[in-house]
Amino acid sequence: MAKRISITRTLNTLPLAISRSEELSLFLVTRHMLDVDPAIALTLDRHAPLMIGISAGLSALLMVYLAIAAVFHKNTRMQAIETLSVFTQKMHYFREIIEILLRSKMWLPGLKEYLEEEYEGLTFFQVKEFYNGKSKLAIEFMEEHHQYNDTENLYLEFKSLLMTHPLEPIKGDHVVYPEVYDKAIVQQWLRHKCGSGLWYYFGYKYGEFKGALDYNAVFERHQEKIMNLALSISNEAFQDSSFNEVFLAKLGEYMNQEIMPKLLLYRDQTQTNLPALMNYLYAIFATLMGFGVLLPMIALLFQLSLSFLVFGISVTLSVLVYVALGLYPFLYREANAKKA
Repeated sequence: MAKRISITRTLNTLPLAISRSEELSLFLVTRHMLDVDPAIALTLDRHAPLMIGISAGLSALLMVYLAIAAVFHKNTRMQAIETLSVFTQKMHYFREIIEILLRSKMWLPGLKEYLEEEYEGLTFFQVKEFYNGKSKLAIEFMEEHHQYNDTENLYLEFKSLLMTHPLEPIKGDHVVYPEVYDKAIVQQWLRHKCGSGLWYYFGYKYGEFKGALDYNAVFERHQEKIMNLALSISNEAFQDSSFNEVFLAKLGEYMNQEIMPKLLLYRDQTQTNLPALMNYLYAIFATLMGFGVLLPMIALLFQLSLSFLVFGISVTLSVLVYVALGLYPFLYREANAKKA
């Protein structure tokens, strides 16, 4: 494996090594020919405008492409920001529902006090990752025999959905609704399938937990508010629903599978930098402009030593050699990186 990586790195640096060797060789050979045959200087002066024109033309094409690509990237990012705002608001609605359920009386008597007092500061994430040994409280929780028919986990899961950072448990009744959800908390929600507890407790295993989770204990006005919030999340998905165990199971599954993944997706898209290809092409553009256009023009205008002209031409040709040999491997690496 290490040998394969070494070979890959060698192949990746080969175009650069060849182009630099070509640049140095061309410069030295041309300088030597100028010393041997001064007539070559006239040839260079005669063909310099052509070389400058070619470099300027290529630079202009690259500049236009980079400008168009930058505008396209900006528009894509703006669309991602607008879409992220929509999904962020959907997440706000869902968390409002969770907050109502968390504060409701659907839980077994004593459960809230038990968790808030005996396991103050314990989070759902710590419980799910207890095997790491980072939280003694989580280990104690897992070893303890609870008397609430395993609904403690659902309660902690609800609390985790009200968090805005994996390491900061909610304090009291204060719930924050941020403008943009932190990437770390969304990743934790997805990693531990937060929200799917609704599907598990009210759908897949509802027969086992029916006696421990009385959703009818939720105040009627709160039930109406929950249904309105659900319709705000997706009118299409919940327009025919009523407040019952089927609705709650469907809501949890919908949020975990439809909303949270897209929340993370568009969160990433709003933070994307310029593609590596644009950086690659800009480096070529800057090199062509500097050594293929500006340096030769200055050398001709101020009648500087022909060494400047020869150096500019050598660098320009080496760039073309580098592009010819290195562009495809670069694109191949980028394509494979995106697939991975």
